[in-house]
Amino acid sequence: MIGPLATALIIGSLVLGALCVIVAARNRPMGMVLLIGLAVLELALLVQAGVGVARVIGGQGPAETATFVGYLIGMVLLPPAAAFWALGERTRWGPAVAAVACLAIPVMVGRLLQVWHGTP
Repeated sequence: MIGPLATALIIGSLVLGALCVIVAARNRPMGMVLLIGLAVLELALLVQAGVGVARVIGGQGPAETATFVGYLIGMVLLPPAAAFWALGERTRWGPAVAAVACLAIPVMVGRLLQVWHGTP
C-alpha cells in the first residue's frame, strides 16, 4: 500500500462524494464533471490495487491475504458500478448513488490500511 496515495484516495473520494451530494440536492442528473471525477478516482484506485497486488505477490503482503484482495477488488468495482447506475438513473438519485459509492471508498481504503498493517 502506498500511504500518500491512500490519503489522496480518501480525500479525493470525500470531495467527490460531497460534490455528488450537492448535485443530488440540486435535483440534477449525473453530469460530465462527476463522471470525470469517478474516472480519475478509478484510475487512482487501479494504481493502488496494482501496487497492493504486486507487493502481495512479492511476499510483502499482509497476513490476511484473502481479505486484502477482497477489499481491493470491491474497492475497484465501486466507481464503475456507481457510474453505470447513475447514468441509467437520470434523476437526482443517480448522483446520490455515486455519493454513496464515494463515501464507501474511504472506509474500504481505511480497512485496507488496517489489514495491511495487521490491525484487526
